[in-house]
Amino acid sequence: MPQVKRCRLGGKIDPKERKNYDIWAFSKTRNMEILSNLILIIVPSGVVFLTTFYILKKFFENEEKKRMVELSKVNSATLTPIRLQSYERLVLYMERITPDNLVMRTYRKGMNAQKLREDLLATIRTEFEHNLSQQIYVSKAGWELVKAAKEEVIQLINVAATKVQENDSGIELSKVVVTMTSHLDRVPTQVAIDYLKKEVGQSF
Repeated sequence: MPQVKRCRLGGKIDPKERKNYDIWAFSKTRNMEILSNLILIIVPSGVVFLTTFYILKKFFENEEKKRMVELSKVNSATLTPIRLQSYERLVLYMERITPDNLVMRTYRKGMNAQKLREDLLATIRTEFEHNLSQQIYVSKAGWELVKAAKEEVIQLINVAATKVQENDSGIELSKVVVTMTSHLDRVPTQVAIDYLKKEVGQSF
């Protein structure tokens, strides 16, 4: 702020200093008016902007939620049949490698024990590889039970094979396999089948 100097003679204000003071005072008043006007413009505009932003944000969030719901419905409509088919295929696989069924399907007249064992194990592993992709559509627990059942059936066949001679008739190995299976508290493949069926009932 410019200092207004007084003249030594008679205490009169120097006209030049007075003029400078008046200009400064006018400028200050003018600046305050401009600032006030700017505030009156900016504050309401800011409120309008924030309100509009909030409304648009909520609108787009709701639209995104609607889109996700619709996408979920579409995916569900597409995936549900595929998932059901996966459960069906795994249940069928478990039924096919149940020892009794497997022996009946695999044994051929004239086959010796060694050849029957080889074909039994090959069938189990080949069909398992054909069903590997089904793990994408079933639960981890369900898939783990399928794998465990497969390994237990393989182990049962290998143990049964040690109880006969390689050149014995395949019928002899078949009898041992069936007998060992009948002595199990629960056939591993049936455990997996029951779990998969229960899971289907809970999920669909």
